[in-house]
Amino acid sequence: MSSFAVAPGQARTLRACMVCSIVQPQSKFNREGCPNCEHVLNLRGNSEAIQECTSQVFEGLISIIDERQSWVARWQRLEGYVPGTYAIKVVGTLPDETIAALEDAGVKYIPRDGSLNEEQPEEE
Repeated sequence: MSSFAVAPGQARTLRACMVCSIVQPQSKFNREGCPNCEHVLNLRGNSEAIQECTSQVFEGLISIIDERQSWVARWQRLEGYVPGTYAIKVVGTLPDETIAALEDAGVKYIPRDGSLNEEQPEEE
């Protein structure tokens, strides 16, 4: 079975990271953390952080093999992330202290729930 496949019965355990939108079973977040955001979120072995920083409520799935070649990866702001399955939209709100930790780490947090429109360049 490939790493992109979801075993029968695992669909209900899937969660999406609210920062990068990668989708994994809750057990994988617990065992390995988030492959893109672990350095800030510290999800590995931390069920409370997994509950706060991932969501069971998400829409649409896309699989990214090579984010440098994919227009969908650029459209979803997934450049620099590991290959995997990502949600198009993730519902949920990160705790304020997590958002502050992201900013302190130099990560520009953009909510993945569509609540914040991306900043459009100003016309001159």
